[in-house]
Amino acid sequence: MSSDREPTSSRPAGLREVKKQETRQHISDQATRLFLRQGFDATTIAEIADAARVSKKTVTNYFARKEDMALDHQDEFVVTLASAVAARHPGESALGALRRAFTDALAAHDPVAGFTGPDFARMVADSPTLTICVRGLHDRREEALAEALAQAEDVPGDDITIRTAAGLLGAVHRMLFQRIQCLTLAGRTVQEIETIVASEATRAFDLLEPSVGSLGTS
Repeated sequence: MSSDREPTSSRPAGLREVKKQETRQHISDQATRLFLRQGFDATTIAEIADAARVSKKTVTNYFARKEDMALDHQDEFVVTLASAVAARHPGESALGALRRAFTDALAAHDPVAGFTGPDFARMVADSPTLTICVRGLHDRREEALAEALAQAEDVPGDDITIRTAAGLLGAVHRMLFQRIQCLTLAGRTVQEIETIVASEATRAFDLLEPSVGSLGTS
């Protein structure tokens, strides 16, 4: 005998997972509120636990590091460039796919591209810990990009051409991210930032066309 109804035993597990995600998001939201108000480095785990109405142990069970609460989209950020290369159109180069993806992110004012808002940008800029963490995320993103480029070219991941290309492409995206953050801190509107960075991104990507423009087309 079969039934289209979901087995009763699977529903509680699903509800538990939803509850865990809700708790995690609640802790992250409360932590971010405190970080923005009093600074990342000045905020303690105990204060976050009190604000979220959970124990300190619960906080550390969900977040191994305090910075993980402030930068809670790390995994999404790290795979952004690699995903764009993997999803490139037939015949499209890796550089072309990355240019297109950045243009879309710029038009969408995507936080992953750097549109985090002035309060968040200031919080990161004022915290040596978060500044170092963001730098590490850029490094991890470049590593993921190198792996995607190696797959696209069907060569070993330590190939010098691939590593150099990933470094160049990663540097352009790092620069553009920092540019958006700097303009945000300077008080420019998102529309102004989009206009300025669109022109600058075109020039930056154009510089790479002669060197890496054919990667991913074979």
